[in-house]
Amino acid sequence: MNKLKGQVWVFEDNVDTDQILPGYAMAEEFSGLAKYAMAGSKIADFAARVKQGDIIVAGKNFGCGSSREQAPVALQAAGVRLIIAPSFARIFRRNAINIGLPVLVADLRQDVQTGDWINVDLVQGLVTIPGGEVAAQALSANVLATINAGGLINRVRRELGVSND
Repeated sequence: MNKLKGQVWVFEDNVDTDQILPGYAMAEEFSGLAKYAMAGSKIADFAARVKQGDIIVAGKNFGCGSSREQAPVALQAAGVRLIIAPSFARIFRRNAINIGLPVLVADLRQDVQTGDWINVDLVQGLVTIPGGEVAAQALSANVLATINAGGLINRVRRELGVSND
């Protein structure tokens, strides 16, 4: 999972958790959150159009607004495989990593458009875009271990030798 390829969805600066997962969806079971992903954003039909393996490229401060842990869950459930932005709200970043959804620090908004395909090497912190390559902040060994385990709970269980049943 250290090398990813996906189609891009571009979003603006300051996408908050109310845009990622509106408050009215909070009563939904985790299994039903995908249909509400990005329902409060400028791309209101995102959940109906996103495909498994797609990548969000956003502006600064992605995931700001609240500690709503369901926000990254909704994106992952909808098929988002990676989020790239110049900065993330700290709690959103932590929640994403904890569920095994990688977040990569880089500013690609001027380099890609919605619909472009990109390749990402999470270990090297390298993003191949149409027309070249862009350096990103590589993920730490600790974060990669959590992502590759499928999230923090799976990683801890694996390290403790506890079954995931």
